[in-house]
Amino acid sequence: MEIKDDISFVKGVANVLAIILFFKIAGYVTLTENITLTRVLKVIIRITMTVWIWSVYKKILNRGNVSSFQFKNMLSPLLYALYCALGFSSLLWSTDPGYSLLQLSMNIESFFFAFLFIKTVELLRVNYPNSTFKLSATISVAIFFVLLYFIVGMYVDPDKFYRLTHGGEVARLGGFMMNPNELGMLAVVGIACSLVELTNARKKGKQLLLIAVMLYALIVTGSRSSMISFMLVAFYFIKRSDRKKLKLFIYSVLFLSIPVIVNTIFIKQGDLEEVLSMTGRLPFWKALLTEGLPKAPFFGFGYMRIAYTDAFHSVHSYAGKMTHNTFIQALMNLGFVGLSVVLIQVTITIRAFIKSTNMESKLIFVGVFIPILINSFTEFGIFGEANFGILFYQLLIWLFVIEYSKRFSLKQQVQLEKKKIFFIKNNEL
Repeated sequence: MEIKDDISFVKGVANVLAIILFFKIAGYVTLTENITLTRVLKVIIRITMTVWIWSVYKKILNRGNVSSFQFKNMLSPLLYALYCALGFSSLLWSTDPGYSLLQLSMNIESFFFAFLFIKTVELLRVNYPNSTFKLSATISVAIFFVLLYFIVGMYVDPDKFYRLTHGGEVARLGGFMMNPNELGMLAVVGIACSLVELTNARKKGKQLLLIAVMLYALIVTGSRSSMISFMLVAFYFIKRSDRKKLKLFIYSVLFLSIPVIVNTIFIKQGDLEEVLSMTGRLPFWKALLTEGLPKAPFFGFGYMRIAYTDAFHSVHSYAGKMTHNTFIQALMNLGFVGLSVVLIQVTITIRAFIKSTNMESKLIFVGVFIPILINSFTEFGIFGEANFGILFYQLLIWLFVIEYSKRFSLKQQVQLEKKKIFFIKNNEL
């Protein structure tokens, strides 16, 4: 009876984790045009989810489960903490200390949430071996429902859920609620996690349905960078497949769809010159590096600040409040010192991924890291203003850090072995 209760408990926790992650992502959505109300709602949603994940973790422990764990690859989170500490120090010279503190507080809170979330996941993995719980499934389901909300919304209230660009000629899913490129990136993360599940699932119909809906959302966002990341992710997972006929079929479909994708997403949204200039980003980056950076080269303008005023202005490009490149953003925010910390931190995180022997975690890392990294070259990115791309990167950091100790007592070893045998038999039915 205790083991049967464990199966129901794990399924219940898995559903709760998906709900928590759904609302955590929703905490980055602009739910109303009232800026003050939006900020209040975002703070309430995010903090509530952090408290909730903590309560879930405690509930698992209260069932008498093993809580002993150890840290490895600690250099990665320590360097991220150093990056945050440098951001906190920048309040002394920030051109807007209040805004810098707000952004810093949100990123630190999400870093703590990511720690608790992965800690809870690892606690389930150790105490309920061979259960059906998978982190990739949790992420894909949460993202699916976020995207489904937008898809339904675009039919119910298109004025709210569509964003018109290029003089009103192009409509992109996202509206004022979310940047279409960010929404596209979210879709690719969800698709990637479903592809991880697809490689192991016995019943593939559910995952194919999730992928189809999320792919539709990706296409409607019209995000060029996200479409590129999707194709890279797709090619990676297809290459890992052993089914040669399936690989040939999918490669053929992707190859034949390239002209359609280029015409409908890359060219249709603007002429070739616009595409080559990355929608005006290249001259903007050049102006930032040649005109803005020399004014504060070593420690920048302060956390999430790129100029002495609210926006950077140049006669050679458009005015912007953020750089549309997370690494240039870090450079403008915290100077060459901050950029050095960022680059070393990313390198150490990738090194932890390479050294890891956990194939499931490595697949999740590849599937999530590719879209958030490509997004980082054109949007907010993993070191930019608060967005769920940062949250996913923080999850990846902790993914290779938290490891539960297997030095259990004899009673605990017997209990875990019973659970393992039962789960195996139950999954074979």
